[in-house]
Amino acid sequence: MVIYLTAGDPTLEATGDLLAAVESGGADIIELGIPFSDPLADGPVIQRASERALAGGTTLRKVLRALPEWRKRVHAPLVLFSYYNPVLQYGLENFGRDASGAGADGVLAVDLSPEESGPYVQTLRKWDLDTIFLAAPTSTGERLKQVASASTGFLYLIARAGVTGERQEISGSTAPLIERVRKVTRLPLAVGFGLSSPGQVRAVQELADAAVVGSAVVRTIEEHYSAEGAPAIERYVRWLKEGTGSAPA
Repeated sequence: MVIYLTAGDPTLEATGDLLAAVESGGADIIELGIPFSDPLADGPVIQRASERALAGGTTLRKVLRALPEWRKRVHAPLVLFSYYNPVLQYGLENFGRDASGAGADGVLAVDLSPEESGPYVQTLRKWDLDTIFLAAPTSTGERLKQVASASTGFLYLIARAGVTGERQEISGSTAPLIERVRKVTRLPLAVGFGLSSPGQVRAVQELADAAVVGSAVVRTIEEHYSAEGAPAIERYVRWLKEGTGSAPA
């Protein structure tokens, strides 16, 4: 199970506690979102999280400075989830060096197309960072080959067209997309966009290798962290983990 958090939401100081909480709850991989002012792929829940984080002064540089301390408590693989603009502004070489040195394992630049990713992929791989790309139900066969070629670690499959956000059912386009992607790569496949319950996690894992839960976790932070703290988020992740059949003790 892959869990997404927005760095700096509700505060940068709280992020370390939340990372530890989701790992204790059963996250196998953690995606740490870098807040961005124009998050076009994200629905209202993650948009609000980005706004709160930015209002609190969170930046990519501050996240990378804090990450080594967070890493003392969190050992799950950690993927930095960012739009490309902050990475480009930071400088590819600087970013690769600092992200690797801080303890990141991979990067997903959500709006970077594989056709334009050559320097990015080359630089990040030099620093032993996995480069993870997105595939969608609307991706052509040729695009899927390009995504597979540019990716290491795993592929992130978008379960439906549109923005992030919780849904009641798994999209009917998920299984056909997985079948198509299996033909072009042996990398593990993670499916996200819309998952919010153990049943949905279980349904995805019957088809793919991992389920990604983002908006539902961020909403739980928004609604419960101020009153209940990180334990409330750990309980929620533990509940989601039941869908994998291997909830932590």
